[in-house]
Amino acid sequence: MTTKDTKAVIYCRVSNKTQTTRGDGLGSQETRCREYAKYKGYEVEAVFTDDVSGSLTKRPGMQAMLKHLSKHRKNPRVAIIDDISRLARGLDAHLQLRGAIAKAGATLESPSIEFGDDSDSVLVENLLASVSQHQRQKNSEQTLNRMKSRLKNGYWVFQAPVGYRYQKTSGQGKVLVRDEPFAGIVQEALEGYATGRFQLQVEVKRFLESFPEFPKDKNGEVRNQRVTDLLTKVLYAGYVDSEDWQVSLRPGRHEELISLETFKTIQDRLKSTAKAPARKDISMDFPLRGFVTCGECGHTLTACWSKGRTAHHPYYMCFQKGCSSYRKSIRRDVIEGEFEQFLLSLKPSQELFNAALAMFKDLWNYRLEFQKTHSKSLALEIAKTERKIEQLLDRIVDAESNAVVSAYEKRIGQLQLEQQVMQEKIAQCGRPIRDFDESFRTAMDFLANPHELWASGCMEDRHAVLKLTFADRLAYVRGEGFRTPKTTLPFKALAGFSGGESKMARPEGFEPPTP
Repeated sequence: MTTKDTKAVIYCRVSNKTQTTRGDGLGSQETRCREYAKYKGYEVEAVFTDDVSGSLTKRPGMQAMLKHLSKHRKNPRVAIIDDISRLARGLDAHLQLRGAIAKAGATLESPSIEFGDDSDSVLVENLLASVSQHQRQKNSEQTLNRMKSRLKNGYWVFQAPVGYRYQKTSGQGKVLVRDEPFAGIVQEALEGYATGRFQLQVEVKRFLESFPEFPKDKNGEVRNQRVTDLLTKVLYAGYVDSEDWQVSLRPGRHEELISLETFKTIQDRLKSTAKAPARKDISMDFPLRGFVTCGECGHTLTACWSKGRTAHHPYYMCFQKGCSSYRKSIRRDVIEGEFEQFLLSLKPSQELFNAALAMFKDLWNYRLEFQKTHSKSLALEIAKTERKIEQLLDRIVDAESNAVVSAYEKRIGQLQLEQQVMQEKIAQCGRPIRDFDESFRTAMDFLANPHELWASGCMEDRHAVLKLTFADRLAYVRGEGFRTPKTTLPFKALAGFSGGESKMARPEGFEPPTP
């Protein structure tokens, strides 16, 4: 075969996709290879490209080129690369691909090196491949060291989590900043779980899925692992750490979404067992399902639509066998109507509400004065914690068992977290993030009239009313009504302020009078 009849293919590679958009690495390689082919008199029939690491052998472009070369084995082609490092960045990978190209019946050529089968040519080729591998490893080590150093200085160096994005900042490089609206969604989810608004992780999952813009998988769901990652990532509290890189907990250079104390509360709740029910089948049709129990047997009432002659009718009922109310229906309008009457009965009079509001303000001011002196005791606790950490470090030096060392390190991590929480409290002592009106406006509006939030019709609002108003599930006796429920502390306090029920706006008809 004469040179002018020889056909060739070109292979170009860059290390990642970023290099294909921010530079012309592939284009410059192709140009140089085409000039070489023209000089040699080759006809270029195809160009194959990759944007992956040179340490890998299974690349889409490379596999396509090998398939093309094998298809034309009877008329061998020439494979042209710009430089030996474009073929591979490791000796093993280089040898594997060299063998695959030869097996496909092609020869490898480059304007940068002359490949040959003699011992000297093979030696030079292997040396250059080894040098290329060394450069890749050295670059990797330098990049890793720079990332570790930056992380130690408080800068996050990994992929930005949901709620943050990277932004170039003068004198600091790329820094995490809030990414709205995701930051607000994540913040509400984390604070909701910490305060008990969301009792289970599945409730956080449903909350996140309620926002169309929040990132989801291909099935339109937020994976359970993503929820766990959100709840356990200290980055959202304004801190950074890395167990794999032995970087201990330290303040980050980015804005926090929640306080470190809130983060610790979340971790404590993850270790405990949630008590409040969280039914997936709670719907707008039956908002009390899963929250009301049978007053006869104590089992949760279920609900359903019953088919009549001309229409479907909604009912609550008990399905516990052996119960005197087994399969005896309760009309939805009856039980939910009585429930709404009770919510209306919780509305305090204006005089009582104003008195309670004044007491809360006095308590707020007292807490502010107390926090100013509380920092001294926190400083003593920090010193005690520091001594405990030093004692554990001394024990690690003397320990011989890896299991013991691991246990000590875990305990040190917990103490460091507690220490950071106390330091955060000291920094905030006497300095509230928001004033009284801003902090308690929503809460006081709810206490003033819980029925108003229930009447919004939003299922999430109704679920919040159930959790914020009642300390336990409600017991309902068929034909009699609700038993005296256990309300949460704020409503107990309002009832206590009233000196009885004389000032509570209780409409008649919620419970029949006691004989």
